[in-house]
Amino acid sequence: MIKSNRRRFLASAAGLAAVTVVNATPMRTKEKKSIAHQVYFWLKNPGSSEDRDELIKGVKTLRKIESVKKLTVGVVAATEKREVIDDTWSVSELVLFNDLAGEAAYQVDPIHLDFITNYSKLWSKVVVYDSSEV
Repeated sequence: MIKSNRRRFLASAAGLAAVTVVNATPMRTKEKKSIAHQVYFWLKNPGSSEDRDELIKGVKTLRKIESVKKLTVGVVAATEKREVIDDTWSVSELVLFNDLAGEAAYQVDPIHLDFITNYSKLWSKVVVYDSSEV
């Protein structure tokens, strides 16, 4: 009887130690987390609907990039003016990627590089916010 209890105790202790080690060990595989790439453009000529429409047309070409999961284009909404709202930009772009690798591929894709070359003449400022899913 004493040997049986001792064996159970040692087995239980070994099991608890193994669980502790496994839980304390960092994961070796990188977890896939989606990436949101938010871009805000300020036009050089903010009153020009022609420039705005041309930039929107250009942003929409980015949908052809293979790593783009979803792309939406927007303009400033007619919401209530509040101190926390920045409505000084002209066109926005929201791109969703499956992971960091997809976002990295987007940055060097020829379609993206052509977009910058062909449409950068329209904007005076660009701000990008990249976020990772939690």
